[in-house]
Amino acid sequence: MSKIIVWFRNDLRLHDNELLQKCIDKNAEILPIFCFDTKQFQNTFLDFPKTDSFRTRFLIESVQNLKENLQKIGANLMICVGDPAVIIPELAIKHQAKSVFVSAEVTKEEITLENTIEQKLAQNKIEMERFWQSTLYHIQDLPYPIKNLPDIFTQFRKGVESLVKIRKTISTPTKLKLIAHIHDWGKLPSEQDLCIKIKESDEKKAIHFEGGETAGKKHLQQYLWENNHIVHYKETRNELLGDSYSSKLSAWLALGCLSPRYIYEEVKKYETEKIKNDSTYWLIFELIWRDYFRMVAKKYGNKIFQLEGIKSKEKLQWIENKALFEQWKNGNTGIPFIDANMRELNQTGFMSNRGRQNVASFLTKDLKINWTWGAMYLESLLIDYDVCSNWGNWTYIAGVGNDPREDRYFNILTQAKRYDEKGKYIKYWLPELENVNEKAIHLLKLDRNQQKEFKVNIGVDYPNPMINPEKWTK
Repeated sequence: MSKIIVWFRNDLRLHDNELLQKCIDKNAEILPIFCFDTKQFQNTFLDFPKTDSFRTRFLIESVQNLKENLQKIGANLMICVGDPAVIIPELAIKHQAKSVFVSAEVTKEEITLENTIEQKLAQNKIEMERFWQSTLYHIQDLPYPIKNLPDIFTQFRKGVESLVKIRKTISTPTKLKLIAHIHDWGKLPSEQDLCIKIKESDEKKAIHFEGGETAGKKHLQQYLWENNHIVHYKETRNELLGDSYSSKLSAWLALGCLSPRYIYEEVKKYETEKIKNDSTYWLIFELIWRDYFRMVAKKYGNKIFQLEGIKSKEKLQWIENKALFEQWKNGNTGIPFIDANMRELNQTGFMSNRGRQNVASFLTKDLKINWTWGAMYLESLLIDYDVCSNWGNWTYIAGVGNDPREDRYFNILTQAKRYDEKGKYIKYWLPELENVNEKAIHLLKLDRNQQKEFKVNIGVDYPNPMINPEKWTK
């Protein structure tokens, strides 16, 4: 009987998991492993961790839930802390595995790690098999080679919708065979192991993100079937306050606790049994966007991380001013709509899609700060960080990605008035401005009498604006 190492990474689920199904098909004994790679928690050159507290907590919860779910079907999960390039080959050799199964990734760090492990395994005649299972549409089903992927999303979407059939989900296993005589299954890492101080998010958070497949399925069930929030998704997705204006599924998608095909099938079932409208389609539309960013990363490789982006725009001049960046990072720009979004991110690890677009536009187009710094900061904090979506979105906003409108610019004042007309979101996250009336909240052009009336001292209680906000009124 063959022995297989199942190396979990961003596929922390039992449902729709091809790695597990292939092991069953081969009647193999398996050793499921998750490795906390300590390099992923080290400080960046900008003095914040590559993976900070909120992401770390959600990851630990997700790994713990995977272990529990494996145990329920007679299996288990070995938890390791250290360098996977050392740990995975050692375990494969020790347990005389024939193969290591892993989900395919598309970005440099992940691929480099895969290749390093594969080379070490090959020296011991152990194979590595990669399985594509992170997207709605399978990469092998695209109607063209990846090098011919359209550079405009709409062309990609229309093509796959008309020509490609989405594969059915794979059944959840009910029993798995383990490699025998394993006594040490490891344990979840401590804060000291990862050099991270794990903290709870602010009680003002929109939603409590609990990691794991079980919590992800429960959230989808509530969003779709119990509360019917999907019916209004298209109309509410750009709102800023509350737990139901958007699906909030992205965190579980990011770690593979939920499969995009599973979500798709649930939405289709909902359309059949309850209602089909623009909003139910729009949730699928967003899953296609997620696919597209992953395909772009596959096509362009390391370019999505480089300053000139996929368009090789060397003519753009970027500023590297850490003091200005710190003001943006800490929500002290003096622009209320920007600061409210950054404060929510810093205190909870979450920010709405509308907020992400605006803070990115402000950093790149108004402050002209190196866009990769912003992408790195959101990578550190976002609970729902997905390497392809995050970096793809930043290249898009910075004008070096897949945006067909190269001069796209967000008028922050217009955006604030459209999506937070009465300033409720701003006041929620900037309590120092709670007494300012809705007419003044966005510009904060207050004379001394108004500051006294609104009980705020601009420049003391709340910072003066980094730039003249009246530029947005012209």
